[in-house]
Amino acid sequence: MPAEYGIDPTRIGEAIGLKRMGEIRISLETEAADTAKAEQPSVAIVASEKPTIVENVAITKTDSVTSQNHEITFTLAPDEGTEVKVTMIKGAKVNYIWETNGGKSNFDVHGDSKELKIKYHPYYKGTDSKREGTLEAAFDGGHGWFWRNRTKQSLTITIKTDGEYTDIIRY
Repeated sequence: MPAEYGIDPTRIGEAIGLKRMGEIRISLETEAADTAKAEQPSVAIVASEKPTIVENVAITKTDSVTSQNHEITFTLAPDEGTEVKVTMIKGAKVNYIWETNGGKSNFDVHGDSKELKIKYHPYYKGTDSKREGTLEAAFDGGHGWFWRNRTKQSLTITIKTDGEYTDIIRY
């Protein structure tokens, strides 16, 4: 049925729920294709704007990491994505809670390390309007969240962090 693919000329698919299922299916297929492209080593990901350093505190691995906390709020247009990462040493933990102003966002929690030549280390991904938890760094490097707004309206997301990290950057 066309509604399974997000096409519903007769509106029957909307009435019986198939249109929404099709929209979700297409959104997941698009997100999977975007993820597959991002995981190919020959593809370079270039941010559309310079990263914004929210706070940068220089430390070395021998220094003790003190607990920090931040709150960042941003708005994503439809199909727009952004990323927030904290720089952590292996074993460090950060508590977090993020939520949207109502709609659901696709998200991908992952890490990377130029020093260790780790381009992408997955933690988990999904679609939700709120998540809360603790992220423990599997290695020294950047660890954080990528969101993509797959809704048809602008989506505001607020993330609060509290934990052992040296800086927090929004890309």
